[in-house]
Amino acid sequence: MDEGGDFRRWDELIPDALGLIFKNLSLCEVLTVVPRVCKSWGKAVRGPYCWQEIDVEEWSRNCKPEIVDRMVRLLVTRSGGSLRKLCVSGLSSDQSILFIANHAKSLRTLRLPRSYFNDSIMEKAAGMLSTITFLDLSYCINIGADALEAIGKHCRFLTSLRRIMHPLEVINKLSQDDEALAIATTMPRLKHLEIAYLLVGTESVIEILKNCKQLELLDVRGCWNVNLDEKFVKKFKELKVVGPLVLDCYDMNGWENCSDYSGSSGYLAWDFVAGDIDDDYAEMLDDLWEDEHPLEEDIEMWFYDDFNAVDAGYDWPQSP
Repeated sequence: MDEGGDFRRWDELIPDALGLIFKNLSLCEVLTVVPRVCKSWGKAVRGPYCWQEIDVEEWSRNCKPEIVDRMVRLLVTRSGGSLRKLCVSGLSSDQSILFIANHAKSLRTLRLPRSYFNDSIMEKAAGMLSTITFLDLSYCINIGADALEAIGKHCRFLTSLRRIMHPLEVINKLSQDDEALAIATTMPRLKHLEIAYLLVGTESVIEILKNCKQLELLDVRGCWNVNLDEKFVKKFKELKVVGPLVLDCYDMNGWENCSDYSGSSGYLAWDFVAGDIDDDYAEMLDDLWEDEHPLEEDIEMWFYDDFNAVDAGYDWPQSP
């Protein structure tokens, strides 16, 4: 610090403080810009201070699944076991969820929409995810009641669950009442539950209400076989039930936000990522620049993305 100065130099800030500051920057900036400012900032980015909360959900929607898996492993490793929140879309490797579970013993919030792991993998991972309180398994078409039951048995602190489906993804299923019953019998501490467009009936939803007595929000929008008696619902004074009617929408231009990946992925200069990057990670840069053919037509999408935004729009269209 300069003689007589009143302020400490930025490069003298402790890593914990730098981590809090860098949380306000984008993923690209943290990985490519911050490390080039000075050695102390580069050291902070390489450590766990910047990676206690990892949110790459929006970025991952526009990337190839294999790139997403490799990015998650890189960032989870950097968290050094201090990871508390992870949001990522479209995990394709069974080993990725096991890797997360093995290296994130302090995890509280886990959002894994549109991921491809199955029941058996989720059953293995559930035993290592006992600390989570918020879980999002929306649009995960390869899991069912067995996975939810395992989660309920092992994740005893779980208070919020999102299990939203796309109508076209469940069109070949006769029923998903077994999923609702798994929730009812193993997740009594739930306060927020979203099961929009799940193929469930009135009886299974009533079982949820009877067993999950702390529920404050139940979202059954698009669950057209659910018909709850108003007098029965009023018995739960703290409960807000949304649905089954879908009354609102949100316009989104472009298809890329809903596709697995597209050529619009943001630039990440892997050769500038803090610290040494081996050839395997360097290849990700080339993958990001491969020619893709995203759809250019604008379409109307339905959107809903927040437990607390009860009046927000929804992801998918109303029933005919």
